[in-house]
Amino acid sequence: MTSSAILIPARYNSTRFPGKPLCKLGGKTMIERVYEKCKATGYDTFVLTDDMRIGRIFGWEICWIDQKAFNSGTERCADAIGNDFFNSYDQFINVQGDMPDVTEEMIEKCIEQLSYNSAVSTVYTDMPACMQNDPNTVKMIRAYPSKALWFGRGNTGYGEWHLGVYGYKRHALVAYPSLEVTQEEKIEQLEQIRWLKSGWQIGCSRVDFDGIEINTPEDADTWNVKEGIKNESWQDMGPNGIDPC
Repeated sequence: MTSSAILIPARYNSTRFPGKPLCKLGGKTMIERVYEKCKATGYDTFVLTDDMRIGRIFGWEICWIDQKAFNSGTERCADAIGNDFFNSYDQFINVQGDMPDVTEEMIEKCIEQLSYNSAVSTVYTDMPACMQNDPNTVKMIRAYPSKALWFGRGNTGYGEWHLGVYGYKRHALVAYPSLEVTQEEKIEQLEQIRWLKSGWQIGCSRVDFDGIEINTPEDADTWNVKEGIKNESWQDMGPNGIDPC
């Protein structure tokens, strides 16, 4: 029987939003919200980070700390599963740490795609016209019905809204660090391009999504407003008096 685990890579020093995992969303840190959503699915869930402040929130059985410099969350996941602790899992779901509105459907769809002979999977949803020209929003081009062809940040005026959740079979994630880092990956700053440029197929599924991905401080404030939370800023003090930024 296939065994799956959820991995949540959460780098403290995000380029666009330093301290992002500890920003406050409705009285909780963002990383706590992501973890709780994932854990509620019933799958074993782990946080992978580079910072002790995040580790103190969860404890050492849940949170794995590695201060090596990784280029992406996928690299961090690939390194973590080299530990014997993860040997009992056959496949992994990578939920990016800036997805406080992640849903069970997103996770299950990634797992479902892995059962369709895809070694790598992801999800997408319909993209509002107002987001088509936002470089913080990742656009996905696909072939009908479920094959991802390309990802980019450009002002294309077309494409699906790619969401930051991935599925990997173990052998695919183990192989990732050895794949070539191409110019396209560096320019777009999108880790999934490495799979495509190396000839791997990425299976994709559509999901309903009415949430917010937290890429910038403005996104965090938008999340609080959308949730009807007043008089709170993402800059408020974190748990135990930790200043998130």
